[in-house]
Amino acid sequence: MTTLQVFKRSCKLMGNRFELSVVATDEKWANERIDAGIQEIQRIEKLLTTFSDDSETNQVNNNAGIQPVKVSRETFELIKRSIKISKVTQGAFDITYGSIDKKLWNFDQHMTALPDEATAKKMVRLINYQNITLNEEDCTVFLRERGMRIGFGGIGKGYAAERAKHVMVQLGVESGVVNASGDLNAWGLQPDGKKWTIGIANPDSSHQVFSYLHISGLAVATSGNYEKYVMIDGKKYSHTINPRTGLPVTGIKSVTIISTNAEIADAMATPVTIMGVYAGLDMINQMKDIEAIIIDDDDNLYTSKNINIT
Repeated sequence: MTTLQVFKRSCKLMGNRFELSVVATDEKWANERIDAGIQEIQRIEKLLTTFSDDSETNQVNNNAGIQPVKVSRETFELIKRSIKISKVTQGAFDITYGSIDKKLWNFDQHMTALPDEATAKKMVRLINYQNITLNEEDCTVFLRERGMRIGFGGIGKGYAAERAKHVMVQLGVESGVVNASGDLNAWGLQPDGKKWTIGIANPDSSHQVFSYLHISGLAVATSGNYEKYVMIDGKKYSHTINPRTGLPVTGIKSVTIISTNAEIADAMATPVTIMGVYAGLDMINQMKDIEAIIIDDDDNLYTSKNINIT
């Protein structure tokens, strides 16, 4: 009898390290499924990237304040879902964050002071999901203000992981993992019949594991200030910017979201960070099929109501 084993491959996609794993008995079969998953992620990257002039995202951005742009139904629906998430999070999630001036926040060692509040506020004035006009019939997207830009950095990886899983499942993969730099989707079981073990990074040392979750049929996404930050006057400022103030978020070291859908998990991690521990957990506790684990700056651990961690 042939034994089940995990076949995996890593590659750089969407500017991130993706790792696709498939449980199978046959290596060739597994690799063909991994190829299909990678091709799907590459297809989505072409659609959503802001690094290519002819991507739909850039066509929309280049016509901001000028005219609506016809996009594929897929991009249209992703934007529609993004706006829904913006409403639920009261604007803490907003795909028009792309409008922020990169000069304001470069998060490198040259940054020694925060911009003053007035400058920061001026920089974020174009961030407003309510200024996206969608025309369902024509499948067009219009950004109402010149200079507005959309970007899918807060949801794109999760969407790609969800789509890659979908393609692989359709091709017969009963168990696997799509890991998009820590935002991951796991289904089925390991070869030994156990659930997948997922490590949550220690926010003070991202190479160490803070705790473990045993999951199947779930997606996990973590947003943490250990990935990219600056120290100014002994205080750590995360690369997560509050779209209302233009200033970086403080108070939370990391947020882990567990959901049945990788796109939702990816999209909810940042807004919970922005909203803060209590407002963030209150929102999560009112939603179905979604949980959160939060570690604050003082290493206190908070979880939504249905979480049991080891």
